[in-house]
Amino acid sequence: MQSYDNKDELIMAIRTSYQKYINEFNDIPNDLKDKRIDEVDRTPSENLSYQIGWLTALLGWEQDEKAGKHVDVPAKGYKWNNLGGLYTSFYETYSNYSLSELIELLNSRVTELCNLVESLPDDVLFEPNKRQWATTSAQWPVWKWVHINSVAPFKTFRTKIRKWKKNVL
Repeated sequence: MQSYDNKDELIMAIRTSYQKYINEFNDIPNDLKDKRIDEVDRTPSENLSYQIGWLTALLGWEQDEKAGKHVDVPAKGYKWNNLGGLYTSFYETYSNYSLSELIELLNSRVTELCNLVESLPDDVLFEPNKRQWATTSAQWPVWKWVHINSVAPFKTFRTKIRKWKKNVL
């Protein structure tokens, strides 16, 4: 996994990987947003919903912690051994959105995430155990949570949407 020396590198990685990812949706017509194919495990709508769901969760963890609330990680009613159910909840939550609405929402979440990274002190971003929601047996610092919920899936899911497009368009 990539490591970052400062918040500017992390923000640049988020923005760069996101731009490549989101550009893949430019030529997908809305009437194909729910087209399922055997070769790819998510439709374009589900692909975007997954990204929105995780970024919304991560931003919510930070918001709840700052407000002194209990933080449910990964989400209220879900455990790490039931991520399939969580993904399904993401798909259901955003199922009635058009592709352009999903893209607009994801653009907003990515901006919020970059603003969050920019606002965090370096010790909170780069040292483990600085946030309740980021305290696990893995001892990950916040930057790693940000990476695995943005940069990494943007790269992985870009490959998936490209494969979907090759088979459908």
